[in-house]
Amino acid sequence: MVYDRRKWLRSSTPVSDDPRRVPVPPGKQDDEATLLLRGGRVFDAVDGEVREGTVVVSGRKIEDVDYTGDPGLSPQEQVHVIDVPGCTIMPGLIDLHTHLTYHEPEVPVERAQCTADATLRAVERMRFFLESGITSVRDAGSHGNVPFRLKDWVAQGRLPGPRVFPAGRLITGTGGHGAEGLGTASPGRGKIREASGPDDWREAVREQFKLGADVIKVASHFSEEEIHAAVDEAHTLGLRVMCDAETFYIDWAVRAGVDVIEHPLPRSDEAVELMSCSGTAAVPTLIAYMIIFHQHGGYFHSTSRRFSFSGEENMDVVRRMRRVGVKMGVGTDLVMDWFRMLPSAYITELEQFVRAGFTRTEALQAATRISADILDMGHLLGTIEPGKLADLVVVRGAPDCDLRDLGKIDVVIHDGRIVIRNGDLQVPRHEGKEMDDLKN
Repeated sequence: MVYDRRKWLRSSTPVSDDPRRVPVPPGKQDDEATLLLRGGRVFDAVDGEVREGTVVVSGRKIEDVDYTGDPGLSPQEQVHVIDVPGCTIMPGLIDLHTHLTYHEPEVPVERAQCTADATLRAVERMRFFLESGITSVRDAGSHGNVPFRLKDWVAQGRLPGPRVFPAGRLITGTGGHGAEGLGTASPGRGKIREASGPDDWREAVREQFKLGADVIKVASHFSEEEIHAAVDEAHTLGLRVMCDAETFYIDWAVRAGVDVIEHPLPRSDEAVELMSCSGTAAVPTLIAYMIIFHQHGGYFHSTSRRFSFSGEENMDVVRRMRRVGVKMGVGTDLVMDWFRMLPSAYITELEQFVRAGFTRTEALQAATRISADILDMGHLLGTIEPGKLADLVVVRGAPDCDLRDLGKIDVVIHDGRIVIRNGDLQVPRHEGKEMDDLKN
């Protein structure tokens, strides 16, 4: 049973821009300049159509999408116009599976575990995401409190980066995925919460909620009782559950009510049908395994990957899920130094969706509207509609015709602010405070 606290909130009550839906004071009503993106093609991700139009942004939100050529602004309004002929305006892209603080190869253990180094690694990754047109990321497990602090700093406009929706630490059974050989000298220490028994799994969920998690991340192995306890606790607290699982663990997880199954790992036809009937979504992360197979020839030395699989078998899983209507979003899982392959890695993931039977338009909708729904943020993100948060990208070209055009990001608008212009990061000069009179 999913407990929905939102029914206790009036629609007029301001809440935080995250799945936690915490009441906040009303926002500023200051007169702010209006931004017009004019003369481009608009892919709003709602119906898949592309039309010539103008997108009007006021403050942090989309005010209007005009297809008539006359947005109807009053002469008194302050208007900043950006002409984008030959470009496509679309919602900001979303990456549903990231690890912002993941250490790079050959990094000494003491640096991999260092909070300062982890924070700087994350800041660098966030720039790569923004420059690739990715305006929201779901962090699926990172170092300590770092993703929570990054989320706050980005939300306050103090640090350029995508919206961060953190899971906190990955919860797994003792010795489960991510915890194989985990010890004090492990680079991944601080990102994993091993739990044993239903009560401890509940406590692990509460710990991440206390830190500020927007989603709970669990991974096999677990018992049926443990996964039921974790999902029940997360749903009671109002959070969705993402699950890294495979084989029969997927059956257990879906029956327990998890919201999303991560990765393209082996599962039976019965499990795929169960996902469809239960409304369980999927985030395939095909690109991560393509890189693993290319660089290493396989996934080795992991007790949580005791099965045979390949690129074609992974693709078959996605095709089977598509045939029965499983909702699928986009995530890359670019660990180690793979983030340096952006934007190509993200585009390649979308191309795999097309290989699996999606149209290019459907792949773009998976990267925007569908991924926003999986985030539990479809009411604010993922489409270009009045009232939505102004997370927008301008692409030089037509990605609905050629996905590779997503490599030509010209403008990125995040929370109504221009953060990428002409492909480059924009950091405005600070506004210094006036000093008090020191003569007294």
